[in-house]
Amino acid sequence: MEESVEYTEDIDFQKYWLILKRHWLPSSVVFLSVFSLATAFAVTRTPVYEASGKLLLKKQNPASALVTDAAAKIGRLEAIDNLNSSAIDTEVEVLTSTPIIEKAIKELDIRNPDGELVAPRAIWSGLTVKVVGGTDVLQISYSSEKSEETSEVVNKIMDIYMENNIAFNKSAAVSARVFIVEELPKVESNLLEAETALRRFKEDNNIVNLEIEAREAVKTISELDTLMKRTQGSLADVTARLASFQSKVGMTSSEALIATKLSQAPTVQRALAELQSVQQQLSVQQTRYRQQHPIITNLKRQEAALNLILKEQIEQVIGSREQLPAEILRIGDLEQKLTTELIYAEAQRAGLINQVETILRARESYRDRAGNIPKLQARLQYLERQLNAAQSTYNILLKNLQEVQILENQNVGNARVISYASTPLYPVGPSKKIFLAVGIIGGGMLYIVTAFLLELVDPSLKTIKEIRELFKYTGVGIIPYVKAPGFSFIKRRKEERIPILPVKDNPQSLISESYRMLQANLRFLRPDKPLKVIAVTSSVSQEGKSTVSANLAVTMAQLGCRVLLIDADLRHPMQHHVWGLTNSAGLSDVIVRKTEVDMAVIEVMDNLEILPSGAIPPNPLTLIESQRMDSLIKEFEREYDLIIIDTPPLVIMADAVILGKLVDGILLVARAGVVDTVSGLAAKDLLMRTKVDVLGVVVNGVIVENEPDSYFHHAREYYQQAKKSPQLTSSSRN
Repeated sequence: MEESVEYTEDIDFQKYWLILKRHWLPSSVVFLSVFSLATAFAVTRTPVYEASGKLLLKKQNPASALVTDAAAKIGRLEAIDNLNSSAIDTEVEVLTSTPIIEKAIKELDIRNPDGELVAPRAIWSGLTVKVVGGTDVLQISYSSEKSEETSEVVNKIMDIYMENNIAFNKSAAVSARVFIVEELPKVESNLLEAETALRRFKEDNNIVNLEIEAREAVKTISELDTLMKRTQGSLADVTARLASFQSKVGMTSSEALIATKLSQAPTVQRALAELQSVQQQLSVQQTRYRQQHPIITNLKRQEAALNLILKEQIEQVIGSREQLPAEILRIGDLEQKLTTELIYAEAQRAGLINQVETILRARESYRDRAGNIPKLQARLQYLERQLNAAQSTYNILLKNLQEVQILENQNVGNARVISYASTPLYPVGPSKKIFLAVGIIGGGMLYIVTAFLLELVDPSLKTIKEIRELFKYTGVGIIPYVKAPGFSFIKRRKEERIPILPVKDNPQSLISESYRMLQANLRFLRPDKPLKVIAVTSSVSQEGKSTVSANLAVTMAQLGCRVLLIDADLRHPMQHHVWGLTNSAGLSDVIVRKTEVDMAVIEVMDNLEILPSGAIPPNPLTLIESQRMDSLIKEFEREYDLIIIDTPPLVIMADAVILGKLVDGILLVARAGVVDTVSGLAAKDLLMRTKVDVLGVVVNGVIVENEPDSYFHHAREYYQQAKKSPQLTSSSRN
């Protein structure tokens, strides 16, 4: 029995290799398609030639140089790195601009097959301009299928660029002179405006000498601070006297003024006297009568009327309706005198407050002026700088006007040609090797991607290791897959549907030895109690449970055991196809007592008898669960050494689980490439829940090439040598 090897490495390269090998056919189609496309592209491509020329650049912006210091910079080269990064990009854009390209096309008379001048984009597609690293050199390259055209285009573009560059520089000198002539009157006007602005600023702000004015302002502010302190002392004295009068009189200055007015108003005093008289009468009468008495009611009415009259009189005197305390209406001579003193102190206090505010305003005015002096100084300095700058610009323009007039007669440029392009003798592309390499690499990558995608799409278990890790049952046997002869896929699929009997037909084959290994493992599972009844099932259909049942029965019969093979798959029976029998009578007929056991059982070889399924019943599960089925198995146990029952798949029908209660154990068949994880887990869960005895798992249809750890590699070599040995012996005898 084979034991799988557990790989503990993080990356199982052998597993990945098997995936690539398993899906070799579709992946190879993808690889060959990509490689064929790359090969066809490489073969059909026309050779391309390339020519290059070089330009050395000078400092850009010649107009600026002419205006500032033209004479000193004529003919001097400066590094491009000293300029900003846009300088190179500017020259590249100029070289590849539409006017230059169109002029080159016209002068070279480059035409398309229709006889028309080509469009600039036809040149742009093959034109490349780049900076030679670490230098001030531009390399202009052009690639084309015509060798002579490449050098002609590059040289013509450089010549046109140089002509335009010189013309631009000369026009820049003319433009600079025109600019200076136009700017001189403006600069002179700016100079006059600066002088006028400085003069007006001094006049508007009364500026003679800001330093002296700042010292005088500080002195005046100090004197005002001293006066402020004295005035604030007097104000404190008056405030104290005012507070004393207010405490004696018991009213504020505004109340005192109101009291004085009211005491001098005869109408208010008369109304007050009448009100007091009525109130006295009311208090006397309230001691005699109840509140509802007419006299009391009349007096209260008079009191209310007099209160109203008093309020109206007070309002006419003071001009408001505010509620006044009674003390204000009744003051004596002493209080009148104190009230007069209070009013005088209040007036004196108000005068001192006005004086303090006047001093504060004067001090703030001087402080504002002193605070503005720095701003005035800054503005004055700014205007003076403006005047100096205008004067300096005016002087520079006068000087540069003479220099520009000299430069107008000179031909200077920003670049010069280092080397012209020569006609290339050999093509630069396309490289067929590169295209083939790209095809091989790209095809290989797509080969891998296709294989892994197909592996992801296929949910079935592929190897013995995966099956054992899923079920975790004892491995009792491994049956290799034997390829059918021929190359027709349809033919092989048909042959796989009908199980074969290699143990009977080809007892010396490797697969026959695998079945013998299976029966040996089953015998050693329970050495103290031999197995009498075995049910063979699988998770899903097409896993080869019927094949395993038939060949296991043959193996046991060849050992001399009397074996009965029962086809209990009452829905899709297969054993009568395996043995070439008719299914006219079988298990279902025996259970319902339509046929006797002796009539249904068929001997197919020595020690091996077959009980076919018989007629397919409408409800097979009822027959399997019947008491008759239980009694039949017990009867067979007495007559045969071993009973093997071929049952339906676990996931589809419950027959195998029910029979599992009647047998010594269930043998689970799993086939790589057929059973998937979901079905396998469902079958395992069903077996665990029903608590049937599982003898082990038989891995069927193992493809040796897909197994990284299988003894079949060595076993196959052994059997191949065994087949050759008789021939070698015969040859030696001859």
